[in-house]
Amino acid sequence: MYKTLHLYTLHIPGIPFPRVNLQSGVKEGTINENCVAGAGSLLLEFTVLSRLLGDGTYESLARKTNRKLWSLRNKVTGLLGNVINIQTGEWKGVISGLGAGLDSFYEYLLKAFVLFGVETDLKMFQEAYTLIISQLRRGRDRCVLGEGETPMYVNVDMRDGSLLNTWIDALQASFAAVQVLNGDIDEAVCIHAIYYSLWKRYDALPERYNWHLKVPDVYFYPLRPELAESTYMLYRATQNPFYLRVGFDILQSLNTFARVKCGYATVHNVVDKSLEDRMESFFLSETVKYLYLLFDVNNAVNRNEERIMFTTEGHIIPIDKRIRDPIYDAPQYFSRNHSCTAFKLDRHRPPLDQSRLAQIFRLAGISLGFSG
Repeated sequence: MYKTLHLYTLHIPGIPFPRVNLQSGVKEGTINENCVAGAGSLLLEFTVLSRLLGDGTYESLARKTNRKLWSLRNKVTGLLGNVINIQTGEWKGVISGLGAGLDSFYEYLLKAFVLFGVETDLKMFQEAYTLIISQLRRGRDRCVLGEGETPMYVNVDMRDGSLLNTWIDALQASFAAVQVLNGDIDEAVCIHAIYYSLWKRYDALPERYNWHLKVPDVYFYPLRPELAESTYMLYRATQNPFYLRVGFDILQSLNTFARVKCGYATVHNVVDKSLEDRMESFFLSETVKYLYLLFDVNNAVNRNEERIMFTTEGHIIPIDKRIRDPIYDAPQYFSRNHSCTAFKLDRHRPPLDQSRLAQIFRLAGISLGFSG
């Protein structure tokens, strides 16, 4: 693992290269740009390495990366862009959103706090989440109450918060799972319903969907796990059988349109269901795993869900003393008194009433199509 430290050479202090050759290190001419999610989603794995090996190098570098990225936020809006020049610190991509290039950065701030208890991770997440709600969110104030447009999270310009485009991408579907972990169930219900409505229309998730034109901008679906992940997390949090129905729909679509002789194939076009000769590794490590756990309610993972954490690749990390205790004097460890508001369960109806669910389905260009 020490060879991964080559990522942290020849660049602005703190931001790693996107890739490294494990034999020769960083080659001359390697691209000098990285996305925030790629650079800033090392905290869980690198901290676990440090705690288990008794070597603080890995955790120190991952935390240095997060601090550096955080310091480069726009001074006016407080927002991050999505792509940065690692040698100059100049933002090369100014999209601020919840999808590709940014998604797992926010996820790992919250999960790192749960795993390791460092208060600064929670404070960074809370500040980021406040900005997400105030600058990226559009629509009525409450997902489940009130009148107005369906709440959704859009892509804005990090420099002034203005709307930058009218598409959402498939990776953003994972943010509902982050909101579940944060205890914001109502918001998670709404963002999940948007992606479920797209699945109902296409029997897959287009990589990008233009919510203004109501058509995909990018048509392929590489068997991504984000909707399955959020479905699983919402079911575990609410126990509402609506999410079992969602999981069944996902399984049925995959078996109908993606299953081939030797596995499951990437959907090249979600409209005509043409396929590509490839199956990404995350289909097995995440998509199938979350669907399996959704229905296997007595699985050991579900029985011990309060003592484990999933990484952004769907790997399981135990929450225990071996990785919780720091190997150096880290400031601002929490007092173990943080909690979330309990969610009121209602297993006898969908998480959204029919009118609001129908409104979300219209955003996807279809009618509701079923009852109950």
